[in-house]
Order: sequence, then structure tokens, then C-alpha cells
Amino acid sequence: MPHLTVSFDDGLATIVIDRPPQNRIDDQMVNELADAVAAIERSEARAVLVRSVGENFSFGGDIMTWPEASVRELRARFDHYMSVFNRFERLPVPVVAAVQGLCFGGGLELALRADVIIAGESSTFGHPEQTLGIVTILGGIYRVAERAGRSRAAEWALTSEKVPAATMERFGIVNRVVADADLLTEASAFARKAALGPTRAYAAHKALLRAWAVGGVAAADDAMFDIAMPLFETDDAQRGIRSAVDALNAGRPRPVMDFNGH
Repeated sequence: MPHLTVSFDDGLATIVIDRPPQNRIDDQMVNELADAVAAIERSEARAVLVRSVGENFSFGGDIMTWPEASVRELRARFDHYMSVFNRFERLPVPVVAAVQGLCFGGGLELALRADVIIAGESSTFGHPEQTLGIVTILGGIYRVAERAGRSRAAEWALTSEKVPAATMERFGIVNRVVADADLLTEASAFARKAALGPTRAYAAHKALLRAWAVGGVAAADDAMFDIAMPLFETDDAQRGIRSAVDALNAGRPRPVMDFNGH
């Protein structure tokens, strides 16, 4: 049985985690995620929605085989996991995570790779690694710090507390909290709207944010024009700019663009 699947529908790729009852992340799931990312890279998808089946998003890593593994084996495993997660994070399209129930450990680290997190109102988040005597091995603590600041990231990692969705929204980890019953509808609608946008401009924004994350404002400034100027040759930008100029000249509101992603 697959633990993770991907499907495509009208420009939207949907990744579904389905390993009941806790959706724990194991080697099979990570390999299936790698296959899903490769399929998305080859496709015409213009946005991605990642969601889980069941009550919870994911409890995190499947620790059952860890005690018998050597440190060398664990390092190889986690290095592979990190590589796949990062490749998912760098997809050149908007990625939306719909989070319900518990989102812990590696599940949180996967959700943090999304550009936008939409959470059900009863969902909770956390780093349980401290209770095991280890760290957020797939980069959770510093991705939280990137969004919420160092002190908040340190507190949550050191205490392993369960943080409610409303608090995560207040500190900028979660973009939007919605009623549990509306989660999939809201997240799907957001992702489908993004899929209709200027795909290459979204990719450029993601690249600029990566440059900023690595080297700050100066690094992003240095990368800006290499990343931004090719957009002016795209069909979306040429039509978008021309429509804005025509609207200004005619004294009418700017029309809503029908972008094609090229």
C-alpha cells in the first residue's frame, strides 16, 4: 500500500499522505515523496496542495527502527530525507499545506517546506524531539526561527510544547486558521487560485526568498535582477504590463489577467 500519492487536476498537483493512524514518515513515504516531486517537476502543474488523510496531519518520523540502527545508518537515512524535503521545498510553484489535527516532528518540518500553511482551528503543532533527547533533525527549529524569530523557535524546541494553531498564526508560522470542517475547501480554493497566477513570477519570488534566507537583504539584492529580468520576456508579464498601460490610458480599472503560466 502506498503511504503517499500525487494526482493532477487542471494545473493543481495534490499530494496526499495516507498512512493511518498517525501518518508517520518512513523510508517508503519519503521515497514516494521523491517520486511525487519528480512527477510534479515533469508536469505542467502550477501549484501544489499537500494534505493528509485521517484526523492528523502527521505525528512525525517513524521511530520504530531507530534503536537498532547505527549512527551511520541513521545519518544516511536522514540525509536522504533532508534532500527530498528540500527538493520539495524548492519546487518552482506555490505549495500550500492543509494541516489538521496533530502536526509534530517531521510532519511539522514537511509543512514548513510549504509556502503557505492553512490550518484547522483545532490543529496543534510541536517539536517532540526534545522529549527523545535529540534535535529537529530535518531543520525544523531554524525554519521556525526564520518565520517567528529565534527566541520563539528556541522556546518551542526546548519545551516540546503543543502549540495551538491560533498561536502559530499569531507568530507567522501558519498563514490562516479556518474552521476544521472548511479546511480542505479553503486550502484547495487557495491552491487553485494560485495555480491560475503568473507561475514564473511565483518561482522568482521563491528564489528571492531563498537568497534572502541564505544571505539576507544584500544577497537578495545581488540576485534580484538575474532572477527578475527574465520575467519581462514572459507572455504573462508582457500581456500583464500592456493591459495595465491600456487601462491607464483609457481611464478604466485594470482587468483581471488570465495568466497562462508562461
